[in-house]
Amino acid sequence: MKILNALFIGTAAVALIAAADARAEWPEKPIQFIIPFGAGGGADIEGRLIAKAMSGVLGQPVVPINKPGGGGAITYTFVKNSAPDGYTVAWNSTSVLTTTNIGNVPFDYTALEHIGQVAQQPVPFVVKKNARWNTLKAFMDECKAKPNTLKVAFAGFGSATHMAGVAMTQLSGCKAIMLPVKGPDRRKMILSGETDAAVDIFFVPLKFVKAGKMKFLAISSGKRNPAAPNVPTAKELGLDMEFDLFRGLSVAKGTPQAIKDKLEGAMIKAANSKAFAGRMKKLKLTLAPMGQAQFNAKLAKANANIVAIMKKAGIYKSKMKK
Repeated sequence: MKILNALFIGTAAVALIAAADARAEWPEKPIQFIIPFGAGGGADIEGRLIAKAMSGVLGQPVVPINKPGGGGAITYTFVKNSAPDGYTVAWNSTSVLTTTNIGNVPFDYTALEHIGQVAQQPVPFVVKKNARWNTLKAFMDECKAKPNTLKVAFAGFGSATHMAGVAMTQLSGCKAIMLPVKGPDRRKMILSGETDAAVDIFFVPLKFVKAGKMKFLAISSGKRNPAAPNVPTAKELGLDMEFDLFRGLSVAKGTPQAIKDKLEGAMIKAANSKAFAGRMKKLKLTLAPMGQAQFNAKLAKANANIVAIMKKAGIYKSKMKK
């Protein structure tokens, strides 16, 4: 019996050592980097930049793969159901909180494990430069006077831009026609007049603002952005809302801590690299890398804030199984 016990203990020890060695050698093959929105949009541009930087740190290709749909629901479900081995990583955003609270998936953000944040930015309300509205109030007043007439484009149902658009309009008492439109087409539609306005990620329309083709009427953040200091926040304008669009990394639940720690280290090193940081500065994005503990605390606070905003706007539809 003692011999059998010794053999069992020995076998278990060998298995643990082997597992530890496997984690120590990770990564041994390319890593899938799943982007929740389509090619050419802000999520795609930023995701490909950090994936390239992380490839250099990890010594294995970090391969961007676009899986758009459901305001991030397709990506988060795919990663949630993937093997917890660190070889499938979600390029998360505020959509991990919005799509899970609007009923696009039957789980909340805690169904994934979160590695950290890379950057953040506000969500602006954008119109064409020569549009007749020079303030958010002017747009919303016309919208209230002519319900279901003005069009507002956003990234997709359950995305951060969707929530920002619905929150801004509904908290203003405006009934707009909401149009889910992929990134590059939103800008084309503003310029062509196919949509009256759009809620967008910050840095892409900023180029059009600086070129004199578009203008921001408001941003979603709690404070003004130094890249557009004259643009008021929604809160300044009397709307009880504030949030930023963040981006970071998530993996399947059950991923070994050693692998999560390696991903965190690689993410932060890549984010702080001269090349990546310089690119973020050029794009006018706020580089704000943070690790697992700090990011998870931020997620809990941001989730409570987003649920509160959604409930006020009447769009909270969580399908989380009780």
